[in-house]
Order: sequence, then C-alpha cells, then structure tokens
Amino acid sequence: MGVKQVIKNLDAFPRAEDHLLQKTQSGAVVSIVGLFIMATLFLHELTYYVSTYTVHEMAVDLKRGETLPIHINMSFPSLPCQVLSVDAIDMSGKHEVDLDTNIWKLRLSREGVIIGTEYLSDLVEKGHTSHNHENETDHHHAKVHLDKFDDEAENMIKTVKQALANGEGCRVYGVLDVQRVAGNFHISVHGLNIFVAQMIFEGATHVNVSHVIHDLSFGPKYPGIHNPLDDTNRILHGASGTFKYYIKVNSHVHLSQKKFLPYNKYSFFSSI
Repeated sequence: MGVKQVIKNLDAFPRAEDHLLQKTQSGAVVSIVGLFIMATLFLHELTYYVSTYTVHEMAVDLKRGETLPIHINMSFPSLPCQVLSVDAIDMSGKHEVDLDTNIWKLRLSREGVIIGTEYLSDLVEKGHTSHNHENETDHHHAKVHLDKFDDEAENMIKTVKQALANGEGCRVYGVLDVQRVAGNFHISVHGLNIFVAQMIFEGATHVNVSHVIHDLSFGPKYPGIHNPLDDTNRILHGASGTFKYYIKVNSHVHLSQKKFLPYNKYSFFSSI
C-alpha cells in the first residue's frame, strides 16, 4: 500500500454514495421538520435568556434599632396652621422624645394658594401627660390659665378666628422618623389647650377635619409605586368627626442586577 493510499484513508469527508445524494419527498419532509424543531428550540432558549422572572420570598425582618421615615403630604382646607399639631407614640404607650422631624406647614388661602410657610421644630409632642385632660392637676392648671390668659394666648385666639373667617387652610408635608415598631401618629388640634380650643371652635362639632392626602408613604421612595392612600379626599360638609386609618406596613426588597432596592408597601382600612 502506497503512501497516497494511506493518506486517502485518513479522509474524514469521503464522497457520499450516489443514492444518498438523490432528493426525495420524504427527505424534504424530514428537513422541514428538523428546521422547525431547531428554530423552536432556539427561540425558546432566547426568550428564556432575555426574560425577567419575579420570585417572591417571605422572611422575618430582623432589623432592630433603625428608624422608619414616614413621608407626609396632606392638606387641611378648613383648619389653620396655628391649630394643627403632630405626635407619634409607640406600642408601649410612650411618646418618642428624640424623633428627628423635618416637617413644614404651608398656609393656604380659601382658593388653595400658598400664603405663608412655617417650619415645625416642635411639631412632635414631648410628653404624654401634657394632653391627659382627665388628670385633675391638668384641669387645675388649665382653669388657672383660663382665668389669666396672657397676651400671647389672646392674640393666638384672635389670629385663628380671623384665619377661620377668611377660610384659611393648611398643608403639612415633610418626613417624620419613627422607630420600626407598632405605633401611631396623629395630625389634629389636640395639641391645643382644651379651653383655648373651646374658645376658638365653640364646641367640638365645629372642628372640620376634612383633608386631602397627596402622599403618604413609608421608608425609601421607590419609583413607580402608587401608594393606596395617595390622592385620597375626605371632605366633610356641615359636620365634624375623627378620621382613623389603620395601616399595616410590609417591608420588601427588590433584587435587580445584583442590587438590593428596599421599599415598603402598606394596606389600610379607615373609619370615621
């Protein structure tokens, strides 16, 4: 056997026999079916590669000692800024005394136009007993104060009455930092001395707590989320009442391109 013959035997692509090169109808069918299967598998794998899948997992939140920012943006069309106050209380019943507040109040005209701005450095109440009107000592001090109103209290009463007559409202917005525990916060007129409030409103039935919630969210802002209470209107006509919102906040973490984006969602029900 010569060298040329040995080299030919090493050919990995020998010529096919003539009968294998003949085109038939059955061969065409097999070719079409094979191409269809290959195209289907390719498209399936490509779709799987470029698609995003959402996986939901539930775990216990182990964070402790951190604060939760509450973003507030609300309007009270029938209450002047001078009478509105905010306080927060945790599940133990104690008022938070070291809350970092960054809250502003905007005076609104009857038409809703901003006519003044005020920064609230003392917006959060510092003592739980200061508003316990059932305590006899508080009643005693209140009665003494009623008999001897100072000029500041009298001027406040006149100013608030004039604001009520002019139809002034108030917009409260900013961030309230609270502990990550069960609790509640209030925006109302309860910060007033009970006798001062009586002289201003002449009875609880004249306190109109109508409000518009432009934005209420918990924790870091997350783009594209519409919170359940956003753009909520609660308007009273010729009546008074107390609106209560019972909110359950759940923390979430979105993992996108190996980046953790924490955010919070909440559900609620309300009563009046």
